Formats: sequence, C-alpha cells, structure tokens
Amino acid sequence: TGAISSLQRQMEIQESKLRRISSEKEILQKQLGEREVQLQAVFDKFCSLTEEQKQEEMMVMMEEENRNLQQVVMEQESQLAEQNKLISELQETIGQLRAEVVTTRLQLLEQKQAQKEIQSQAEALQHKELQTRVALERISTKFERYRSKIIQATFSVEGIQDPSGELTDDEVLEAMQKIFNERTEFQQMLKNKGSR
Repeated sequence: TGAISSLQRQMEIQESKLRRISSEKEILQKQLGEREVQLQAVFDKFCSLTEEQKQEEMMVMMEEENRNLQQVVMEQESQLAEQNKLISELQETIGQLRAEVVTTRLQLLEQKQAQKEIQSQAEALQHKELQTRVALERISTKFERYRSKIIQATFSVEGIQDPSGELTDDEVLEAMQKIFNERTEFQQMLKNKGSR
C-alpha cells in the first residue's frame, strides 16, 4: 500500500509537470501569433507612405523585423522542441509509473492470496494436530489399561513375587518370560512322564 501511494504521488507530480509545460507551450504559440500580428501592423503602416519611402523604410524595417522575428522564432522553436521532448519523457514516465502501480497491486493481491492459503493450511494442520492428540490419548489410555491387565495377570500367578514399586516394561516382560519358561518346562515334564 505504501509503494502504491508513493507511485501515485510520483505520477501526480509528473502529470502536474506535463500540464505546466503544455500551458507554457500554448503561451509561446500565442506569443508567436502576436509577433505575426505586429508584423502585419508594420506592413499596414507602410502602406500609407509614398512609394519610395515605403520601399526604403520597408526594406530597413523589414530587415530589422525579420532579424528580430527570426531570432524569436528560432528561440521559440527551440523551446517548443525542448518542451515537446520533455512532454514525451513525462508521458513515458507516467506510463511507467502506472504500469508499476498495476504490477504492485497484482503483487499485493498475490501476497494476500498466498497468505490466505497459508492461513488455511495452518488451520488444517491445527485441526489435524488436535485429532492426532485425541487419538494418541485414546491409544495411551487403552495401552495403560492393557498394560495394567498384563501386570495383574502376570503377578497373580502363584510363585511370582508381587512388585515392590512401579514396574518398567522390561521387568514386566521378564516376569512374563519367566512364567512362560516355567510352564514350558512343566509341560515338557508332563509329556516325559506320560511317555514313560
């Protein structure tokens, strides 16, 4: 938004310069017209003189006026050429500034769209995280119940000493393995006695 405001201010400044130069151009063209009117007035003045006076005076005045007018015309044409060049440059600058404003606005729209997509993804991830935590809590609860049942079943067997404190998973597995081994040995003994 700041970049767009800056570009718009620059564009307004350039357009103001363009208007000022166009106004100056019109003034110069008006002055050139006034010079032509003055020249016509000089011609009209000499029309009232005698033929010889006309010719002499006219030649002198014409030469002087021509020199003056040529100088003025050359200066004004030079100024007009410079102003036309400056007008072209200003119009080009204004066009570039407008293009930059459009580009900046498009970039802002793209950034807003990307921000919305990121926000949507973040919300989806948060929802998924919540679901995962709920599922994890359920699994943990089921695991703890299952572990508690295993411990209860394992240490309720005759000959197994009750645990003195909190058991680790390795200790539970060790107790279960001991029961399994003892039962396997007992079954093997029964088989051996039965075969005899």
